[in-house]
Amino acid sequence: MSELKERLLPPRPASAINLRGDGGSRPSASGRQTLLGVDVLGLKKRGQGLKSWIRVDTFANTQVIEVDKFTMMRRCDLPARDLRLLDPVFVYPSTILGREKAIVVNLEQIRCIITADEVLLLNSLDNYVLRYVVELQQRLKASAVGEVWNQDSLELSRRRSRSLDNVFQNSSPDYLPFEFRALEVALEAACTFLDSQASELEIEAYPLLDELTSKISTLNLERVRRLKSRLVALTRRVQKVRDEIEQLMDDDGDMAEMYLTEKKKRMEGSLHGEQSVHGYRSNDCFSLSAPVSPVSSPPDARRLEKSLSIVRSRHDSARSSEDTTENIEELEMLLEAYFVVIDSTLNKLTSLKEYIDDTEDFINIQLDNVRNQLIQFELLLTTATFVVAIFGVVAGIFGMNFEIDFFEQAGAFKWVLTITGVCGLLVFLAFVWFYKRRRLMPL
Repeated sequence: MSELKERLLPPRPASAINLRGDGGSRPSASGRQTLLGVDVLGLKKRGQGLKSWIRVDTFANTQVIEVDKFTMMRRCDLPARDLRLLDPVFVYPSTILGREKAIVVNLEQIRCIITADEVLLLNSLDNYVLRYVVELQQRLKASAVGEVWNQDSLELSRRRSRSLDNVFQNSSPDYLPFEFRALEVALEAACTFLDSQASELEIEAYPLLDELTSKISTLNLERVRRLKSRLVALTRRVQKVRDEIEQLMDDDGDMAEMYLTEKKKRMEGSLHGEQSVHGYRSNDCFSLSAPVSPVSSPPDARRLEKSLSIVRSRHDSARSSEDTTENIEELEMLLEAYFVVIDSTLNKLTSLKEYIDDTEDFINIQLDNVRNQLIQFELLLTTATFVVAIFGVVAGIFGMNFEIDFFEQAGAFKWVLTITGVCGLLVFLAFVWFYKRRRLMPL
């Protein structure tokens, strides 16, 4: 993993060193030199709110940049409360927010800002963060190779036959935009992390619960209590991720807001459209200077321009609505896939919780059974004590200091013991019969 970290976070280039003006660099805690990236002129001095970010662009290039909060807010057009969600000092539940120019993702260890051109991830030595960056790089490179192969295959098909061109175009894979790829990797990392924790909890829980059913002890009960607290905390985290995905799936406006590439293309298209309109107007002015009908031409030209603008706006709005619907379907399918994964993890935790509840019920039944047995034994012991008390009464009577002719007879003491024992046995059997009749003891 150390080689992976060194490859992912390269040393700072000389250009960044010169931009600092001190001619040197201070290594970070991990031993590598930090990089200065974009917006270097707007950076503050070190120690005044600078944070280290890992930047991944659409070409799978990575670099470490250090920017302050206000520069990041201007860069991604985000309010301060959204950046606060990414602060590792605070603990916030999992959140996915779609903004005008960025997507704010806070999923377990993955805290990043996704734009149409880059992913800004908080720099961390956590293995899950590094795996996210490496996985995103691999997918971006694979998609780039796939797009090149697709273009080559389409070019070859056009050369061979014009009729086969539509077939290849329809069968070509539909690649997701950059922000959806980054979001997919983040969802996959979060779902994988939560599922691995659920699996580890299952591996630890089932043997412990089986041991508890066979041997009820204070140590086993304490271990189960800690296990249950961990289960409740993990279930709450999984439930929050599931609710966040479900909330996004239920809101078409939020899903449409997250399609950053399409919004960027629309903005660029509107800029080109304004430039073309300005060019058309300039050409129209030149045409108005012609000597042909100088009075009636300007109103006709303005009327034609107005009709063209109306038709263009209707066409653009219809095309944008169709594209938005298709993009919503693409994002909805993506979210639905990971909703199934996180829902499976939640079902796994729910089954484990039900197993714990069943084990607790079984233990309570066992304890109730033992308690009933103790009560029955105490009842029999109390009855036997009552019977033995009869011998004490007889001994107390015959131990009095008065004369009885019965004492003068031979074998009188044996008869007293025999009669007392038979009476005590009859009394004991009568009590047992009464207990069974009242169903106070098992038959």
